[in-house]
Amino acid sequence: MSKGYMGKFLTINLSTSETKEIDVPQWLQEEYVGGKGYAMKLLYDLLPQGADPLGPDNPLMFFPGPLTGTLAPSMRACVATKSPLTGLLLDSYFGGHFGPEIKYAGYDGIIITGSSIKPVYLWIDDNNVEIKSAEHLWGTGTLESNRAIKKELQDDSIKVSTIGPAGENKVRFALISCEYNRQAGRGGAGAVMGSKNLKAVAIRGTHGVEVENREEFLKAVQQGYQELKDSPDVQALVDTGTASAVPFANEVGLLPRRNYQDGTFDKADNISDLGQNKDYWLRSEACAGCPVRCSKVGYIRTGRYAGTISDIVEFESAGLLGSNLEIGDAKAVTYLSALCDNLGVDTISAGSVVGFALEAAEKDIIDKEKLPAGADFGNAKAIAELLKNIVTRNGAVADILADGVKMAAEKIGQDSDDFAVHVKGLEVPAWGPRGNPGIALALMTADRGGCHQRGLPLGYELAGEPWNGKVLDRLALEGKAEIMVHEQNHLTALDTFVKCDFGNFGISLSNYLKLFSSCTGRELTEEELYNLGAKIWNMGRLFNLREGLDPAEDKLPKRFMNESLPSGPCKGHHFTDDDVKLMLKEYYQLRGWGIDGRPTEETITKYNLHQENTFSID
Repeated sequence: MSKGYMGKFLTINLSTSETKEIDVPQWLQEEYVGGKGYAMKLLYDLLPQGADPLGPDNPLMFFPGPLTGTLAPSMRACVATKSPLTGLLLDSYFGGHFGPEIKYAGYDGIIITGSSIKPVYLWIDDNNVEIKSAEHLWGTGTLESNRAIKKELQDDSIKVSTIGPAGENKVRFALISCEYNRQAGRGGAGAVMGSKNLKAVAIRGTHGVEVENREEFLKAVQQGYQELKDSPDVQALVDTGTASAVPFANEVGLLPRRNYQDGTFDKADNISDLGQNKDYWLRSEACAGCPVRCSKVGYIRTGRYAGTISDIVEFESAGLLGSNLEIGDAKAVTYLSALCDNLGVDTISAGSVVGFALEAAEKDIIDKEKLPAGADFGNAKAIAELLKNIVTRNGAVADILADGVKMAAEKIGQDSDDFAVHVKGLEVPAWGPRGNPGIALALMTADRGGCHQRGLPLGYELAGEPWNGKVLDRLALEGKAEIMVHEQNHLTALDTFVKCDFGNFGISLSNYLKLFSSCTGRELTEEELYNLGAKIWNMGRLFNLREGLDPAEDKLPKRFMNESLPSGPCKGHHFTDDDVKLMLKEYYQLRGWGIDGRPTEETITKYNLHQENTFSID
């Protein structure tokens, strides 16, 4: 086993209470490296075809990468499972300190199967594993349960991942809150955890992570820190986090307003870094081993929301809980974001679901009497009550909304699908695609549904960054597929390490490879890394097809096809069927997929995806 790895997985079967350690096969490390690579391969091998995401057969897995827990800057970990929101693959990434602690406890991953009869939490103390009662914790918020577990185990240094009431009630967009207040947010991993009656995982480790060539590794670490310091994009994150993207998105017409009816918001500055810094920011915080310190912790001291302690309201949260809901008060948006974090729901999906509900009520598709009094765009107080009802599934309408926009529209009917903004069941982020074909293609082809973290060509489409020496036309359709394939393969490959998206803004690919080689002793070329990304991406596609994905779902929400932008620099723009067909045709060809959106036999053979090696925990 190479350095940088611990060489073992910890497996826990909650149905039988059996725990055991399994050696990580050499072939798995060589072919899939770690992080997302392990996640996709093990999800494919361990999940029975067609298994219910909220059933005991769906594994819930935590994977750091080979560089997680070392001095390499800006590294994270991931959660992998089958999404209860989309029925597709789900890998959700988180920073903080929980990922490194998995390595320090001696593991390259934790694999949880089965389901407990009663609420429990896991206590992993190096090689000692206990399954402890969590009945006294059931119903508590994420932060409260974190504190209670540390008090119970008499150690504040323990790292905890936990769910809130949303996960307990199997809200399909429930998140997992990882130490400290770092969310594996998208796709409903918290609901999977709740379906297993698993409230939390607490972990403490004392092992170190060895590296192959200490001298060369420290040189690469030093270079990485310098690259981060020299990057203007990273320095912007140091100063303001992602909240400074709000005015930019508004200026270019991408910021969602009133359930994506529009792309500009006249109070955008209020909910950006400008408003947040004025109203509550106090200090910066960082994840383990990260110099970016993009987190801005604060405390609201006056007004209706006085006493609220919150992390930064990131761009996505500000967009979906702020402008999307017509809320231009930074304190109100901060309160709603903190509420979502403690209840344990993804702020992106939550904002989209609420926006969908409010528009449905405006159109008399949902009875307003079944929503909290005053529920309307701009009414933060009523929206907070609606979020609480959704999390507790309190009432027939809230119960429907708790299953996400796609399922809600299917149940409500009455043409509500016309304004249900999702791709493959995953509510889309706060980057509106109208006027940006590259963003549209990113949302249509992302492996877990409508996601911006699999490649987002903002620089090429909006900032004048040249692609292959050429500045692109913002509205051009041709050529965007080439960028998207490259970005997806590149980011997928780096997610085997597991890098932070923000670190990737500064650290060069060549230095990522130096970090990896000096840590593990294994040399990878840029071409080999790129091909690794392509292999894992294609495996994800095969998994999704196996689980019932219809390639016809590679499409945009009807709102972006049937309705033109009413304002902004791309006023009047929307997509046509021919636009979508042209972009997908080019994308499928570059991917080595047929016109039906399925990997060809040649592509399967090229990337050795015939599954010659199979991983098992039996």
